[in-house]
Amino acid sequence: MSVLVRIPTPLRRMTGGKDKVEVESSTLGEMVDTLESAYPGFKERLVDENGELRYFVNIYVNGEDVRFLQGLATATKTGDEVSIVPAVAGG
Repeated sequence: MSVLVRIPTPLRRMTGGKDKVEVESSTLGEMVDTLESAYPGFKERLVDENGELRYFVNIYVNGEDVRFLQGLATATKTGDEVSIVPAVAGG
């Protein structure tokens, strides 16, 4: 199942400058693993040592925050759009 993943600017150096990539996955966790296979080091930017999404990274599937869905177990299907949005802090 081909899913379009939007890559934020800080992570584009890992994808050779690509702002979008397509991956085959049936869950968000599988998508992260596929990204890791294609772009080593990608997973550690999204997932902590306990296997949970890092608190400063927001991931949306079709505009829905995965923290309010099933997290990494959130199902994905062909045509879905995943956006990775790093949290912004400041004052």
